Amino acid sequence: MKTLLKIKLTAVSLLIASCITINVYFPAGAAEKAADQIIDSVIQGGGARGNSQAPPTTPPPVSPPPTASISPVIDFRVTQTLERLLDIVVPQAHAQTEMNLEVSSPEIRAITASMQARFSQLERFFDAGVIGLTADGLVDIRDISAAALPDRALVKRLVAEDNADRDELYDAIARRNDRPEWAPDIRRIFAQRWVERGAKPGWYFKDLDGNWTQR
Repeated sequence: MKTLLKIKLTAVSLLIASCITINVYFPAGAAEKAADQIIDSVIQGGGARGNSQAPPTTPPPVSPPPTASISPVIDFRVTQTLERLLDIVVPQAHAQTEMNLEVSSPEIRAITASMQARFSQLERFFDAGVIGLTADGLVDIRDISAAALPDRALVKRLVAEDNADRDELYDAIARRNDRPEWAPDIRRIFAQRWVERGAKPGWYFKDLDGNWTQR
């Protein structure tokens, strides 16, 4: 009986550990929502608002098995307790994998406001095919000759300033969520959503091979 109970406890411990491990995975779905929120804000000129993230509920600890001999009745009760524990832990672990990314901080709002103020100028160069979006979430000059001569210095300045904001934005979101290691994944998601959600038909973007493609 003791051996059976030890096996059950070991299985539950492993399952709980695996559920908790899920929490450190990059939440791609939440990152897409955060990217869409900020992209819409930049394009429409609205304020970015962060999603509040409820703190995870700590599951009740597993009580160690008694050292005395265990009767079938006690074993049944322990089994019921373990089943209830799984009912609590597993849904919570899965819920936490669907967490929201927090995108509200003074730093993120300041970066977003800077991009908002610049976007109307960039937009006309996107429309003209002078610039395009890149696969690493930045902006690049596609054809400077498509811009009027007096605008070429402006294009270069706008691209440099916007790229500086974009680089800082991805890092700032990762830091805001206490996951600086997520910055490359956040950048990747933003790059995809800028093309899929932010780009208008006719805008150019670079594919993963570095080729310019028109949306």
